[in-house]
Amino acid sequence: MTFGPASRLGVSLFDETPPVEWVPGSNSEDLETIIKAVYRQVLGNAYVMESERLAVPESQFKRGELSVREFVRTVAKSGLYRSKFLEKAPHYRVTELNFRHLLGRAPNSFEEMKAHSAVIDASGFEADIDSYIDGDEYQSVFGENIVPYIRGYKTEALSHMIGFSHTFQLVRGASTSSLKADLAGAKPKLNGAVINAIAAPVSAPGTTFRATAGTAQTRLGVGASDGGKVYRVEVTGYRSKAVNKISKFRRSNQVYMVPYDQLSVIYQRIHKDGGIISNISEV
Repeated sequence: MTFGPASRLGVSLFDETPPVEWVPGSNSEDLETIIKAVYRQVLGNAYVMESERLAVPESQFKRGELSVREFVRTVAKSGLYRSKFLEKAPHYRVTELNFRHLLGRAPNSFEEMKAHSAVIDASGFEADIDSYIDGDEYQSVFGENIVPYIRGYKTEALSHMIGFSHTFQLVRGASTSSLKADLAGAKPKLNGAVINAIAAPVSAPGTTFRATAGTAQTRLGVGASDGGKVYRVEVTGYRSKAVNKISKFRRSNQVYMVPYDQLSVIYQRIHKDGGIISNISEV
């Protein structure tokens, strides 16, 4: 089961594309499709130059010496994977990406993240990769012959709704990559949300809100600072032309601190100005 309109969530291509699977009698064209699918999934949509491809493992796979699962393992343990992810990010960010790349979902709990971080500390990166690929979940979902795929937006991949919202922090659509053009870069995206077991905002691709150190915050209404319930409203998608009517480029990341009785007013104002509300939470 998939939540919500797939087209609005940015997962329609995932939803409409069947898993890529090796079957007996696969021809050379089929094998090349599988190889490309493995690179795309395991490397998080990163562009792979011809000179970066793993020629020997590819040849072994084509000759039937490696299953899809073992080819996935080889790519995930390769220097290519290390250079793109392991060497660029702290442990928790690497763990987030490993879940995305190898299990197709976000981590379901902080305990999961701690367990994998402990494996890296105790036994190294390659042992951690093995812990995903040799785990019961990988075996039951992908087995030997299916290329891992993004599945964290489906109910069968989740232990609770929080994991659903976290998946959309890691995957913003079929064309997005794990690190390139991501506002978080190499920084963990889920750390606080996973530790506190709270849901993250789910917004349409292209309008994801991410607060930065310099994000503007505006208090609105009487009592917004010293009385009653106050709500943090995160807004993205504003267009500059709404302000100066010259540029069509977007400016994002506005935060409003609003008392409850003013929520309706600010809601209407934001939408009138062309903004998109990414999240509303009680302060």
